[in-house]
Amino acid sequence: MRVISLCPSNTEIIGFLELEHLLVGVDDYSDWPKSIENLPRLGPDLNINIDLVEKLQPDLVLASLSVPGMERNIEGLKARGIPHIVLNPQSFKDIENDLLVTANALGFSQKGEEAAGQFRSRFENIRKKYSTASKPPTLYWEWWPKPIFTPGKINWLSELSRAAGARNLYEDVELASVQTDWDDVLKRNPDFICLAWVGVQQQKVNKSVLKKRPGWSELDAIKHDHIFILEEELYCRPSPRLLIGLEKLCKLLHTKTSII
Repeated sequence: MRVISLCPSNTEIIGFLELEHLLVGVDDYSDWPKSIENLPRLGPDLNINIDLVEKLQPDLVLASLSVPGMERNIEGLKARGIPHIVLNPQSFKDIENDLLVTANALGFSQKGEEAAGQFRSRFENIRKKYSTASKPPTLYWEWWPKPIFTPGKINWLSELSRAAGARNLYEDVELASVQTDWDDVLKRNPDFICLAWVGVQQQKVNKSVLKKRPGWSELDAIKHDHIFILEEELYCRPSPRLLIGLEKLCKLLHTKTSII
């Protein structure tokens, strides 16, 4: 089969299934597994060049709705009659199911069963080990600094936080993504700040910017230097690589607190 992936999380699902040899094209931001680095690039995930997709004559395109704005890609695929499936994971269970759906669509149902089982087992083992804190610390996740965007309850980072023995600061908001402001974060006073700015490399994020925000020098997280600058690719993409991010977060929290 000739397969195209239109976003990084889909490419990573293919990689977790060990089926990347089927890929003939990917979006501009896909960077894992490394074996895909020389594949044709089809544009950013929010603005895929459908002409290039069509020229590659795919048997199947893996589209996504994980980020608002991706709808236009799907409209383009439908207009050209290009065969595709659409993934839209918001939870770890969704990601597990996407492994099955993708593998079945590609004719590798057995691989899907094995990969989904490995994913589920690894997640449960981590969760059972770390999610036992009697007073879970709160984590403020920052996806974007201005205006502030942070994950709400209907997002994989709420589930990831709980599995790590903590709690998403905005878990009380019944949304996948929450737009808030600096004052509201200040009022909520998180125990930890997790910076994972979408599309920004880890080394380009400087935690010193936080102290310049009005009142933020009084936050407990800043007073105690409970600030993590994290790889956005391990936390902002709904793929099996979230497990790597989860394991890293558990270790970071373990070194800073006695919650485990």
